[in-house]
Amino acid sequence: MKTIFNIALSASLLLAGFTACEDELDVVNPNQQTTLTFGANQSELDEVVLACYNRIRIEGTFGRVGYLYEVVAGDEVNSYSDNDWWRPYDYFSSISPSDGPDWPFRDWYYTINTCNQCLYYLGNSSLDPNSEAYAKIKGQALFIRGLAYYELATYYQDVPLITTYEVSSLNDLYVATTPQAEVLDQVEADFAEAMTLLPKRDEGGEWAKGRATCGAAAGYYARALMFRHKFSQALPVLKDIIAGKYGTYKLLADYGDNFRSTVENQEESLFEVQFLDWGIGGTVMEWTPVNNDKASSQGQALETVFSGGDYGGGWNDLGSTPWLYQTFKSQKTTAGTVDPRLYWTLISYEEDYNNMSGFENKAYTLDVAQHVTTGAHKGISVCKHTTARENLYQVVAAAGLSCGVNIRLMRYSDVLLRAAECENEVNGPTQQAIDWINQVRSRAGLANLKLADFNTADKLFEQIANVERPTEFGCEHGRFQDIIRWGWLYDADRLLQLRKHACTYWIDNAITAKYNELVANYCKENEVETITNKEDIAQLQELANNYGKSLIGELPSDILEAQDDPFSHWIAGHEYLPIRESNLDANPNLKGNSANKSTSNSAFYEGYNIHPVVAGIGVQ
Repeated sequence: MKTIFNIALSASLLLAGFTACEDELDVVNPNQQTTLTFGANQSELDEVVLACYNRIRIEGTFGRVGYLYEVVAGDEVNSYSDNDWWRPYDYFSSISPSDGPDWPFRDWYYTINTCNQCLYYLGNSSLDPNSEAYAKIKGQALFIRGLAYYELATYYQDVPLITTYEVSSLNDLYVATTPQAEVLDQVEADFAEAMTLLPKRDEGGEWAKGRATCGAAAGYYARALMFRHKFSQALPVLKDIIAGKYGTYKLLADYGDNFRSTVENQEESLFEVQFLDWGIGGTVMEWTPVNNDKASSQGQALETVFSGGDYGGGWNDLGSTPWLYQTFKSQKTTAGTVDPRLYWTLISYEEDYNNMSGFENKAYTLDVAQHVTTGAHKGISVCKHTTARENLYQVVAAAGLSCGVNIRLMRYSDVLLRAAECENEVNGPTQQAIDWINQVRSRAGLANLKLADFNTADKLFEQIANVERPTEFGCEHGRFQDIIRWGWLYDADRLLQLRKHACTYWIDNAITAKYNELVANYCKENEVETITNKEDIAQLQELANNYGKSLIGELPSDILEAQDDPFSHWIAGHEYLPIRESNLDANPNLKGNSANKSTSNSAFYEGYNIHPVVAGIGVQ
């Protein structure tokens, strides 16, 4: 009996010890919270919202490639990098095994996961679903998720649609591909709901300093609608923005204030990505998707990619096409000077700047005349989203993720020009459409357009698409998304027009050939072997440059065989980035898109009006 009692006592003590240990293990360390314990109250949820914003400013979203892939694919910017890093996307030849085209796919899903996490926590939190705090948190998460899926759908076409944070098994992680139309349905739904939940920027505080507002949601809702030609639905939304329903917006008096690091989150900006000036946020360059180092630079790399090597740490990867430069030069202000928006778009030398108040032929502190040749030549450096015109630094502050200029993703001028486009699509050319366009032109000092000069919708569309939008938004994100939605790649005349716009090398070669011809004639006439007079050399170079300018509107017949412009390399379906092969291998339910399969998307435009080219408007 004694033995049995001792065994029983020992077992009881042992069990008690286990119980005591379990009680001790159940104690939650408040300094080591997990996804199961975090997000129960408003202060914690506010931190999750901040994490959502953090995701839109990294490498694959808007920190570098997620912004610039779309820019270089258009007709305003070409790749000039010596190492050809950007050339595959510029020439629509990205192949699925490569890393770069996968980064936006990767990082936007990081963003979506964080947004879904926020919405899941919110739904299980103690916050009152009818409270203002609840609405603000939900609205921000929906807006950022809508933004993420808008970028994914316009970059990769058909992608997995994930709107929940819960998974019950590993099989739930193998999400199937969703058709682009359904993804865009979700985009519209997210933006539409966010419009009803978010405050106006007029509320002030953080809502006027970078957070998503109902105005931002309304603007992007209209963008999403227009991508699928829902002009009659987008028009009233844009009108409401103009009328102030979603907050007070206006054009800034100085166009340049839209791109200064010292003037940010102003009345023209519906939404912008927040970056910190070099050194304020740290100096660690985080090119990975983690981006949580306390010493992170928290800047963007657009300045490094756009800037030439003459400006310090610039990589000289991307530059403008000659067509964009000539489009600026094709019209003068009412004062007879060059369009002032050129100054903030490209680093070119202009005689007019010497006589225009507030303008000078300098970039950083360098004399532009010593570093850039203007005209129809190979690439002019882009200065948008850089500090080149701010006189803050001697040269590029530091290469990499170092620029602190906020990226304005949507401006009020875009609302006005989109409203004009929708009005033209729905009602034809009207005085109302002309008036909205003239608001933007007046800010630049250009003469007003007259309705009498635009007797067809095709004619006014040409003006909007190839004059007004390039000069107002040149080298900004969105041009190629416009080219896709307008259907230009699937219209033979429009595709030829794009080839003219994006063509660079034939002009460069033509100038060189013309210069060599002029030199040969000079030497023959003057019976000399070489030219030694610098003034004569400069004069001959100017004649050659002028010859190049004259070719902008004329595509030589031999270019059809030479194929030395980016759009000549386009293959139907490759307007989208391919899904990386390793992603397809890892997820058996994920299917490739039109770029993976090289299949045409012409069916997308059935029933849509693709405007024909109208001669005589802009630089053809």
